[in-house]
Amino acid sequence: MAEGAAGRFEEDEAEEFAPRLRLSRRGIAVLGALGAIVLGALAWLVFLSSVLDVRSVAVQGASEDRLTAEQVRQAVGSLADGPLARVDLDEVERRVEAIPRVARAEVWRGWPHTLRVQVTQRSAVAAVKGEDGRFTQVDGAGVSFATEASAPAGVPVVELQLSQQAKDSAEVITRQQLVDGAVAVAASLPAEVAKRAGAVLVHSYDDIQLQLSGGGTVHWGSPERTGRKAVVLTALLHQKAAVYDVSAPDAPAVSG
Repeated sequence: MAEGAAGRFEEDEAEEFAPRLRLSRRGIAVLGALGAIVLGALAWLVFLSSVLDVRSVAVQGASEDRLTAEQVRQAVGSLADGPLARVDLDEVERRVEAIPRVARAEVWRGWPHTLRVQVTQRSAVAAVKGEDGRFTQVDGAGVSFATEASAPAGVPVVELQLSQQAKDSAEVITRQQLVDGAVAVAASLPAEVAKRAGAVLVHSYDDIQLQLSGGGTVHWGSPERTGRKAVVLTALLHQKAAVYDVSAPDAPAVSG
């Protein structure tokens, strides 16, 4: 017998005696039904049963003195009821970020029973003194998030002491625009300078002054070119003086 014919004979013989692993249509249907049952049971277990219900809301980033974990849990509210898999994470984030002190929230599932919430709190760059004597804290994005009887330590206080000309121009440049400009000035200050800036006094749009807590006055001018003015002022403060003028940052001056 030729070598090629012998090889084909051996292959045919092997195929003839090989075990038959093909499933009948009934077997395939049975396996499909079993698979569907298993998947259905898992779906019921995860999404409908109480086996994997939310049992706790873990909060990270709350300071407890300004923003408590309980405040965050109250904001989450009924969204944490029921199976963990069914919690609408986007809606939880939206509710938590609606808390004035919260700048950002991140929410995720901590299997099997914990809803986890990470919050980032707003940080005040200025406290705006109102006509009622209370202080509204404002963050670097210009968002007002808390009003209290006193300003937080180490934060410049913005106070409007408007000149008559500024009052007469209120329809052109509103009080809110003046406040926004002063907050932008406070936000531009490096941390070591901000701690020394006890007050940001606004006399007009072009006449903003910083009162330094250790003594001294900074003539800032308008809110324009705040970044450049902050850099120049930081360098000038190495000199002891009564007055620092950065209103024209390319030609600064010190006196006294």
